[in-house]
Amino acid sequence: MEVPLLDLRAQYKTIKSEVLAAISEVLDSQVCIGGPKVQELEAKIAAASDCRFAVGVSSGTDAILNCLMSLNIGPGDEVITTPFTFFATVGCIARVGATPVLVDIDPKTYNIDPAQIETAVTRRTKAILPVHLFGQMADMDPILGIASRYDLAVIEDAAQSITSTYKGKKAGSIGTAGCFSFFPSKNLGGIGDGGMVVTNDEALYKRLMLMRNHGAEPKYYHKFIGANFRLDPIQAVALLVKLPHLEAWSEARRRNAAYYNERFAGTVVQTPFISPACVTIYNQYCIRVPRRDEVVAHLKANKIGCEIYYPVPAHMQECFSYLGYGEGDFPQSEKAADEIMALPVYPELTDEMKDAVVDCILTFLR
Repeated sequence: MEVPLLDLRAQYKTIKSEVLAAISEVLDSQVCIGGPKVQELEAKIAAASDCRFAVGVSSGTDAILNCLMSLNIGPGDEVITTPFTFFATVGCIARVGATPVLVDIDPKTYNIDPAQIETAVTRRTKAILPVHLFGQMADMDPILGIASRYDLAVIEDAAQSITSTYKGKKAGSIGTAGCFSFFPSKNLGGIGDGGMVVTNDEALYKRLMLMRNHGAEPKYYHKFIGANFRLDPIQAVALLVKLPHLEAWSEARRRNAAYYNERFAGTVVQTPFISPACVTIYNQYCIRVPRRDEVVAHLKANKIGCEIYYPVPAHMQECFSYLGYGEGDFPQSEKAADEIMALPVYPELTDEMKDAVVDCILTFLR
């Protein structure tokens, strides 16, 4: 049986008429930049995240970049984050001229290990950038404690974790600001690139709004050197159609994860650890297996989708060699990169499809 890693067409079939009607409305209005639909989405994402403010931007990457720029983080500054993440997390720090300072992960959750953060703080540290990886939030209480002691901003990279919770608090609502991605593969995915910053800080919100539009207020008068980080209304209306389904889709992912957990129980397959403090949305369902690369090749040969997140940690990327890190510096991140693989977990999976995935893995490992 063929099982894709993700089948966006299955989701699209259920909402096609609504999406096309919403896009047609935008085209008829010819409001192609900003406008009421972007504002409506911002208000609804803010509410869904238990935040006062939200700023639509052009991607999850630009959400992080806008936060760093709006917080005046740049050359000479340091930002603490994790090497086990999508490239944009570390890349954005470097792009504003600041120095990424890396801290290893908790081997169970794959999120940044708070116990290692404080020793990485220096007089140049301006922010901590925890990543809520694979849909599960980082352990935020100790991170916030460190930030408070040293007067640091906390930028939540919640690109994979919209509406996830930590001790009942929503992703993006705990730190100084939170960053979401609407890349099509996300639980709430657009029909192209898009992103959002949420915050409860009104002054920061106003600066984020200016920064996404070249720092201009009014038009042609520039308070800051910003950039073009705008979210377009076609993306906004597609997301507005999808947003009411988000909780049901995330719950379906949790059910699929529970099904996998039960099938893999008692085997050599290590299933995801979810902290009791967290409710995850399973943007990815990642297992650890022996002979990972052989398992991946076997699944692909049998037309079963899978993916490796992430095969090369940031400290081993060629472009970050100037940071001076090397192999062995972050052993938990390196071990995870060698052993983790993601399985299909999207809402439309049938039990038959999930059984095909599990049977293919277990048959090979036996």
